[in-house]
Amino acid sequence: MSTFKVISSVRAFIQQDILYIHAEDLPSYKKGGSIVRNSYFWALKSIAGSARFNQDWQFEQEVWFALNRMLMSFASSGYLGVSETLLEFDSQDPIPDQLRSAATWR
Repeated sequence: MSTFKVISSVRAFIQQDILYIHAEDLPSYKKGGSIVRNSYFWALKSIAGSARFNQDWQFEQEVWFALNRMLMSFASSGYLGVSETLLEFDSQDPIPDQLRSAATWR
């Protein structure tokens, strides 16, 4: 019997112009796993400023536009659910214009 990680959202927050994605909400790489999910993992990791194992990944402001486009592209592919590609911010946090298309409030 296989187990799946159920992602309810991709929780994100910004501190000092760095976007953080919670470690628990990041895609995982699985050898022999889904090509789309593994591609999503590597695409996110490739533009992250810091992507350490079991830690929140960090994205500098310079890549937010590219991150937004990448999230929208994977979302529109139909292979990943919205819960895996939509950034969710706390309701009191502003969403930067560069991320608005791929983000919402909790």
